[in-house]
Amino acid sequence: MKIKLTALLIASLLLAPLSATAKPECHELLDYSATKLRTTKQVNFCEQFAGKAMLVVNTASQCGYTPQFKDLEAVHKRFGDQLAVVGFPSDDFNQEHADTEKIADVCYLNYGVTFTMLEPSKVKGEGANALFRKLAERTGEEPGWNFNKYLISPDGEQVTHFPSRVKPAGDDFIAAVEAVLGD
Repeated sequence: MKIKLTALLIASLLLAPLSATAKPECHELLDYSATKLRTTKQVNFCEQFAGKAMLVVNTASQCGYTPQFKDLEAVHKRFGDQLAVVGFPSDDFNQEHADTEKIADVCYLNYGVTFTMLEPSKVKGEGANALFRKLAERTGEEPGWNFNKYLISPDGEQVTHFPSRVKPAGDDFIAAVEAVLGD
């Protein structure tokens, strides 16, 4: 009996580190993949973002709100590994370049974006990509214009919509991010 108990204790001690380093469960909201801007690399949301809070934004490089890229980058740098910022370029409001090189130049060269930017896709209506359809369903708000923001809790259960006019560096928005992160 002592030998079985000892073996069981040793086995549980050996397996404990494996469970401590196991990847977080992926919420159905993140069952999504897309191509990274100006690459062929696929971004698997479950693999990259499970267990993290996320800020999902529909962007356009020729919009009056385009300077929000600067604030989005600041939020990305401020919250680092705790918050994944992901930009979805879209021409749903006729303010996005047709050429992905031009989109990339605006993001990477003009605004120094280092957060994840994806290839252009639709973000509203029947043709919206699967993630934006889920976000609209969860919040009751599809993008009404460029630079709508969806803040997703690390467990994927809480999704908050912010319209274009809400600045990513504004006190209320930062407080919402901190609340989702538990800071």
